[in-house]
Amino acid sequence: MMSLLCITIISLTLAGSAYSQVTSPPSLPTVKVSADLGGNVTLPCRLLHTDDTSFGSIGIRVRWTKVADDESQNEDVLVSMGFHKKTYGSFEDRVYLQEFDNDDASLIITDVSMDDVGKYHCEIVNGVEDTVQEVVLEVQGGAMNGVVFPYSPFVGRYNLNFQDAMKACEDQGAVGATFDQLFEAWKGGLDWCNAGWLSDGTVQYPITKPRAPCGGTNSGPGLRSYGRQNRMSRYDVFCYASALNGRLYWLVQPDRLTFDEAVQACLDDGAEIAKVGHMYSAWKLEGYDRCDAGWLADGSVRYPISRPRKNCSPTEAAVRFVGFPDKSQKSYGVYCYRSY
Repeated sequence: MMSLLCITIISLTLAGSAYSQVTSPPSLPTVKVSADLGGNVTLPCRLLHTDDTSFGSIGIRVRWTKVADDESQNEDVLVSMGFHKKTYGSFEDRVYLQEFDNDDASLIITDVSMDDVGKYHCEIVNGVEDTVQEVVLEVQGGAMNGVVFPYSPFVGRYNLNFQDAMKACEDQGAVGATFDQLFEAWKGGLDWCNAGWLSDGTVQYPITKPRAPCGGTNSGPGLRSYGRQNRMSRYDVFCYASALNGRLYWLVQPDRLTFDEAVQACLDDGAEIAKVGHMYSAWKLEGYDRCDAGWLADGSVRYPISRPRKNCSPTEAAVRFVGFPDKSQKSYGVYCYRSY
């Protein structure tokens, strides 16, 4: 049976991350690490030993694993033995050992994404005794620096399992929103009566105006939660889009366009057809306002209104959703996006 070398961690500070002790089983000390979306982060791990061995020595093995509730879903991250190192899957060419000294087996993850959120085990095997340390990674990205928006595909409401939901956000230039991001968006006035996936596998929706169809009138404003659901269940999704690294714009054209014509028109202008996340970012973070319905990359037609007015969005600032029309219709213009 594997034996665990127990350690006590009071606090740790390394460049690019901040972490603190959290409650954990006494046999497996846990460190909680916070990272910024798109940044780099260090997951701490050190060899504790009483002799002169180090993990760089021949025969000392370091293994980093991203662990899941179902062990069959565990992901290999990195394996190191001496000078030989191998990374795996989505972590390939994106992670490496810090190696500040001979005892340092800390893992650096670059270009952090929401998919990196979760629990990691660092296992050091020296042939006599194994050290296992646990690190929980959280990814931050407050809604104040981005925008949370609900999304459902052209096939209609409640048609996304968890995996499809996260991909749907990525396809729209965004990522699955975290609980903190949805909470901040709710505090900012987001009210939506359809339940959607969050990046942690829970299903929730924000209500600022309690009403009968949305959890009842007896419950106050807040996030309504279905808790953690079977990942094959189907709901909508809440996505989070960061500030744009480019420009969303209405492409002036002499005629209305079919969807295929819209895609080509943006390409001809040295851009791409804009995604839903691009429009929400431009609307929320830049105040973009245009009362023209235009095609977006998912086949939907929308327009952003920051200044409510008659015939555009008379009661509220919003990204107005026209629908998913027949792509052969020549009834709409197009919004394009050009990266800087």
